Amino acid sequence: MYVNSYYSRIISNLMNNKKKVISLLFFGVSTLGISQQIVDSTLIQQLDEIVITDSKFKLKRENSGKVITKISQAELQNQQGKSIAEIINTTAGLEINGTKSNAGQNLNYYVRGGRNRQVLILIDGVALTDASQIANDYDLRLLNTEQVESIEILKGAASTLYGSGAATAVINIKLKEASNKPISASFRSILGSNKSQSDNTYSINDFRNSVSINGTLNKFNYLASFGNQFTDGLSSLSRGVEPDKDVFNSINGKFKIGYNFSNNFKISAYGSFDDFKAEFDDVYSGPEIEDAAVTDQSRFGISSEFNYSNGSITLNAVYNTINRDIRSSYPANYKAQSFVSDVFNRYQFNNKIYTVLGVNAQKNNMESLIIPYGSSYLEQSINPDIANFVILDPYANMVYVSDFGLNMNFGTRLNNHSEYGSHLVYSINPSFKKNVAFGYLKGLASFSTAYITPSLYQLFEPTYGNSDLQPEENTTLEFGIEVNAKNKATVSLVYFNRKESNFIDFVDLGSYVYKYQNIDNTFNASGLELNINFKFSNQLSVQSNATFTHVEEDLSLRIPKVKINASLSYQLSKTTFTNLSYQFNDSRHDAFFNDTTYNTEQVILNKYALFNFYISHKLKNKKILLFANVTNILNEDYEELYGYSTKGRNINLGLNFDF
Repeated sequence: MYVNSYYSRIISNLMNNKKKVISLLFFGVSTLGISQQIVDSTLIQQLDEIVITDSKFKLKRENSGKVITKISQAELQNQQGKSIAEIINTTAGLEINGTKSNAGQNLNYYVRGGRNRQVLILIDGVALTDASQIANDYDLRLLNTEQVESIEILKGAASTLYGSGAATAVINIKLKEASNKPISASFRSILGSNKSQSDNTYSINDFRNSVSINGTLNKFNYLASFGNQFTDGLSSLSRGVEPDKDVFNSINGKFKIGYNFSNNFKISAYGSFDDFKAEFDDVYSGPEIEDAAVTDQSRFGISSEFNYSNGSITLNAVYNTINRDIRSSYPANYKAQSFVSDVFNRYQFNNKIYTVLGVNAQKNNMESLIIPYGSSYLEQSINPDIANFVILDPYANMVYVSDFGLNMNFGTRLNNHSEYGSHLVYSINPSFKKNVAFGYLKGLASFSTAYITPSLYQLFEPTYGNSDLQPEENTTLEFGIEVNAKNKATVSLVYFNRKESNFIDFVDLGSYVYKYQNIDNTFNASGLELNINFKFSNQLSVQSNATFTHVEEDLSLRIPKVKINASLSYQLSKTTFTNLSYQFNDSRHDAFFNDTTYNTEQVILNKYALFNFYISHKLKNKKILLFANVTNILNEDYEELYGYSTKGRNINLGLNFDF
């Protein structure tokens, strides 16, 4: 392919010499003093920034008793070429394992010493889970970055507002809405390399394209989008088998229509599909088997809002289906269906008291098919008529914003689970803000409980499942301070302490028998999260965070004790933006199954540090954006997961066109 060869030569010329790359980047950084144009920076969290995840109300961030990370559309525009998981992975307290490996690598969410089942993903405020997964978690690989408007990340237990699973973090992803114009459209295309540290070629093996059309006609609005990613060139494994090139291919589509009946009532309906095929290496498969995981998701939903004096009633309802097909020497098929409905009433008594009363309902079921020992055909192993549950949770939350600095956020929820009966969770979150000459000082505290029910797989899988499992329970205590210097700087420090009881683990019972069981011990995870954002001028800003996490040995898998993120952003002119970022991950514990000794063995993964560079330039009245990424500039050789490949130095070039 001529285009592929042409771009490959360009990238190869740019990247083959490490000294040239570093010199080019230092030249870019050295131009920091050239431009005299004044440009507003969007990277510093502003005093009047609005957040919603911690209360379901649109409130100023300064009045929140939580340190919420908000990633705006402007910030997403300055990180084009990255996946949603990669963008979120720079947040304090989060480690999303798998973002630096093959594009099809499974993602593991480690937040404050927790696991996937303790992190809840919201799409437009509605909790999405995958009942076919062991951890019941939503797979961020299904999501196209181009569809996303903004992201809010709330850490700590939030089960009072969002139910089971919201134990260590809630990631609320807001998708794009229709523009106010009769018709608008956007197109994005990215070409890039996808290679390991030992590969010296820079062929184009990463193709990403997306297109969207949307608009508003009187009271009617519409949006339709489509995206595709095809990635090749990198093996999933680095050890154990002869490495080959494993393809990741995904497609996404979404439509949404809405109608505003009046200023008080609006309704919208939407549908989407998200499919991907991720090839992988299986040491047991023969050459005739193409190992791959194929996932198909369909989602249909309705959202409506009725506004009345001092309040509003919101209804969100979503029906979601998942089909996962594993093609390997151990083939399997997993299917899941879920229905989620959330109805809540927001009422504002005055400018000080805000209340939410709601009811959340869920119904989930799953089915699995495997090939039993001695058989040659897939047979049902989990029956969806048995493997299902229903949740019906009423909840209440109240926020008090005083005129003398005291703010209170407290709530409660009664979990009603068809398998486990009723369970009460609650949260208390006071904070106090003191306005001073240079900005404000804020102290915050929080005590919250969470409730994590076992997944359907953990309960009903015939070999490893355990129908006697009890739900996990978490309590989280937080203390923190925040200092804001009038849009020049924001510094926050938060201490957290989380306790887990009834922890569910995969236990070796001996004689090659494994089962999910509750552990009698209470486990503890604690740590510190530091955020520093500083705006030197309208052109130059720095964002940084550091996390220290202390976890007991049983919880320490793949969790770095220290993780640091830093980002230096400079607006060279009104049309040119640059960013140099850094990430440090401390050494981590990992484990693997030794197929020679038939034992699980422990290993230590070495610490590593990565540098990345991004530049963008706007053309044609800012409607055309050209951008480029250089990741892992120094071609650091490291392991994110034991035995799996990681990306070396790579580059991608992109074009975004809005009209």
